[in-house]
Amino acid sequence: MAKDTPNPPDTNEHVSRAQSARNKKIDDAATRALDFYLKPKAKSETSDKTDSILRIDPSVDSECLLANLSENLASANAMISDLAFDLDGSRRRVAMGILQVIEVSELLANRALDIVEVR
Repeated sequence: MAKDTPNPPDTNEHVSRAQSARNKKIDDAATRALDFYLKPKAKSETSDKTDSILRIDPSVDSECLLANLSENLASANAMISDLAFDLDGSRRRVAMGILQVIEVSELLANRALDIVEVR
């Protein structure tokens, strides 16, 4: 009966230092190639521009960013609510529309904060 697959290489064979060094170089090159395609580096932040007044520290984790975003949206919600109740007519409807967008954004930020992985 003929065998479909070849025998695995004999592990008891002696491998020269040159061959093991060559194998290590090949393994390292394969690892670098896979890391290049499967682990892309983070793109540079847009807030690192020199013409920007405000910058966000790149070492801040996503949980902290989301918490601050949620607090900012809550503050904007309070401000637009006060403004909307002082207005009448179409201006009030515009302010209420802005309020609704802020509330939906706040819900999204809070949901993202609930599911963020803590490091």
